[in-house]
Amino acid sequence: MPRPAGPVRRAGRSTPSEWAATPTGSPSSVVAAVPVAGVLGAPAGGADAADAAGLPGFEPVPPASMGPALNADGYHVGRIEGNLYWVTDAYYQAMFLSTRHGVVLVDAPPTIGTNVLRAIEDVTRANGRPGKVTHLVHSHAHADHIGASVLFGDDVVRIGHRANREPLLRADDPNRPAPKVTFDSRYTHSVGGEQLELAHHGPNHTPDNIYVHAPAYRTLMLVDVVFPGWVPFKNLAISQDIPAWIKAHDVALSYPWTTLVAGHLGRLGVRAGAELQKYMADLEAGVRAAVKSVDPTPYFQEYGPGGNA
Repeated sequence: MPRPAGPVRRAGRSTPSEWAATPTGSPSSVVAAVPVAGVLGAPAGGADAADAAGLPGFEPVPPASMGPALNADGYHVGRIEGNLYWVTDAYYQAMFLSTRHGVVLVDAPPTIGTNVLRAIEDVTRANGRPGKVTHLVHSHAHADHIGASVLFGDDVVRIGHRANREPLLRADDPNRPAPKVTFDSRYTHSVGGEQLELAHHGPNHTPDNIYVHAPAYRTLMLVDVVFPGWVPFKNLAISQDIPAWIKAHDVALSYPWTTLVAGHLGRLGVRAGAELQKYMADLEAGVRAAVKSVDPTPYFQEYGPGGNA
């Protein structure tokens, strides 16, 4: 497709800080990316207006929790290592591998939309490798991570866990075609001198959520489990199997990676994740203690079963 007008940033090496200390719509809804530099790039100061209204203030978001600045088109693309790259709009992330035979893309978030094509062109125009996306790996079936799959047409080879195929067939969403290549526990994808190792270690965020390991580049992509620089999203990212989701943090650390692509927010993670591990352990211990010691009846009577959220 013709390249959209506008300046773009050249691919450059991204340098993440600590992992935890320093995170469906119609076809027309996925083709326009959303520039968000003015949203997350704004100064994160205290709540002066809130003070005037008598409301509590808040601490600014630490700079280390924010990612690199976005370009004028609303995205950042950077090299992780070698031929492995990532792209973000500060809300979502995708990862891609530039091979001698084309590009292997992992996830296609609709908020990034056509900017993923721009990012790939930035890289492949510089390295001289083919820019066509030949394979698209699904981390899991949720539309916020693969809802721009429609951009790659019918020729791209879609790959996912066996449990990824059925919900997508049932949804019959034209933006998210079901994968034609599926696997049960492990799948090694080799193309053009590059390799990704896909694995399913049981349910966590969803029944089909997988681990995508690039061993040559010491990188793991695991979506909706770890949020580098941030605590988990509300309701633990709406995960379907909470005990397994907590265990997934330990499974992730069993891989020999140095860089983590987590699928959300605007920065990468690295292995210094002890803070998040301690947070999850404290959270689990606190919940278990509360279940044993707190009678929820008066809270249900006051706020209803949904609480005061």
